[in-house]
Amino acid sequence: MASASPFSITLQNMSALTSTIIPLFPPTKPLPTNLNVILMCCPTRSTGVRSWRVARYDEIVVDDEIDKIRRLQNGSDVRGVALVGEKGRTVDLTPPAVDAIAESFGEWVIKGLESENGRPAKGVRVSLGRDPRVSGPVLSVAVFAGLSRAGCMAFDMGLATTPACFMSTVLDTFAYDASIMMTASHLPYTRNGLKFFTKKGGLTSSEVEEICDRAARKYANRLAKVSTTLATPPTRVDFMSAYAAHLRDIIKERVNHPTHYDTPLKGFQIIVNAGNGSGGFFTWDVLDKLGADTFGSLHLKPDGMFPNHIPNPEDKTAMALTRAAVLGNSADLGIVFDTDVDRSGVVDAEGNPINGDKLIALMSAIVLREHPGTTVVTDARTSIALTRFITDRGGHHCLYRVGYRNVIDKGVQLNKDGVETHLMMETSGHGALRENYFLDDGAYMVVKIIIEMVRMKLAGSNDGIGSLIEDLEEPFESTELRMNVIAEPRHAKAKAVEAIEAFRRYIEEGRLQGWELDSCGDCWVSEGCLVDSNETPAAIDAQMYRYNIDSVQLSRFFNFRLRIEVILAKVSDKENGQYGWVHLRQSIHNPNIAVNMQSTVPGGCRSMTAVLRDKFLLPSGMNRTLDISQIDKYIGS
Repeated sequence: MASASPFSITLQNMSALTSTIIPLFPPTKPLPTNLNVILMCCPTRSTGVRSWRVARYDEIVVDDEIDKIRRLQNGSDVRGVALVGEKGRTVDLTPPAVDAIAESFGEWVIKGLESENGRPAKGVRVSLGRDPRVSGPVLSVAVFAGLSRAGCMAFDMGLATTPACFMSTVLDTFAYDASIMMTASHLPYTRNGLKFFTKKGGLTSSEVEEICDRAARKYANRLAKVSTTLATPPTRVDFMSAYAAHLRDIIKERVNHPTHYDTPLKGFQIIVNAGNGSGGFFTWDVLDKLGADTFGSLHLKPDGMFPNHIPNPEDKTAMALTRAAVLGNSADLGIVFDTDVDRSGVVDAEGNPINGDKLIALMSAIVLREHPGTTVVTDARTSIALTRFITDRGGHHCLYRVGYRNVIDKGVQLNKDGVETHLMMETSGHGALRENYFLDDGAYMVVKIIIEMVRMKLAGSNDGIGSLIEDLEEPFESTELRMNVIAEPRHAKAKAVEAIEAFRRYIEEGRLQGWELDSCGDCWVSEGCLVDSNETPAAIDAQMYRYNIDSVQLSRFFNFRLRIEVILAKVSDKENGQYGWVHLRQSIHNPNIAVNMQSTVPGGCRSMTAVLRDKFLLPSGMNRTLDISQIDKYIGS
């Protein structure tokens, strides 16, 4: 490769340009000399480049390459395909892409600190943790390369959890300026991604968009491959031990056991199913050291291929295996973590799985004991029964936009507005507490449940934590179906938006008899549910419509670029009254539309599915945009 100056690189193999020099970095910012990074030119199409006689950094645009990076944005995260092996998907989360994103994040952090402090930021420190995915080691090198180029000091936490990465910015002796977690949560082993944190919490969608826009331009101009070696490796740190000690201290202090303070879990058997993700530490570094019996725990060894089941508290296999282990060992509690431990679910001593609405109800019961009258924020997919459960205990239920970041941010805003809000949870299992930095931490949620379990035992109760939600009504039936978008990945989200917009029009025009647009209903917070009266609303992850029979009100939401559509419809008829709801949402992870349903009468879900297909999907022609094979199969089953 021909030599180039630190601030430029020659793009070759372009028919339109014989030897065009494209500046790679702003001339005021020298390339760090302690980093060994090899920049290699890659062939590209000449049609994707526009050049001028005098080219500046911001005047060269390779549209396809820029779009590749921008499409990696996944709400407030970055996610993509990191390994070959997924049918119909090409690798797009490459080391060069990750390098550009990490460098842009480092620059964003530095710029923010300089703006906040009014002086140049020196010695900015950023930590990196990762889950056990097999693509993690290679992509970690790219992160460290990007951070170093941005002028940051990098700290390698190794195998870690998403909540631990944030906590590394606030716990004493570490207190990094920012952190990155490399994970794709419950998605297949072929995927990976990045989550970003500062001391203020997780980044918003608009902030990640800004970083990806900056990274896209770097990536398109650089077309680089990152070296697999670093001249100056990052500093290795053992943060997970400190994080585990932090969780142990919380349990000891709040249980305050009268006879064995340091081992408050003595006499309890607790099963952990880590799903071969990052959650195994909770067994040996938290529960065991507090005296618990963890015999019978499952899949604790990290394995990035996830050979046993998807690490996901919503996964039926994960919950079934955990249930069997709890019953087989007569355990007091079972715990299921997702890959990066920002979500969790539990199984009670009777073998009852507690996730979704049940987990929100359990956490609401615990929090309302500690903070009577508090508000609980959830996404709008939760049931009417959950609202009754919360209000019957003196709480208030604010239903809000789908997306865990939206739910958490709403709780933050309500507290700023003087509305006491201690719990924010999404049905997926993401849950945050005001007392814990508004951080969605699956391990902390479990800590709260364990503390309540021990307190109940000390108070003389043998009922177990399941007794706290025994009066929560359940739907008679529920289901989830998927409709894949028939389009190239770059057009899939736009096609999904078109489909849901068409559904909205069908309802507005009265083509679906009895289906009408509606508000959330029972949310007592004046700016809660689905109505945002701000003239300049914050960027969000979801655009939502909610439908109800017999009343009409449309609430529409837009973010600035990433537009995700959601519909929630309450359904009723003359015979049964309101008997269920249908929820349609555009997935932010995959090019599809998810269809969730609940019904209080037998056959209700199948009936609603038939209406969806026969009265909308087929007449509208959306069956040519969406693969409705799952819909057909469910109706015919």
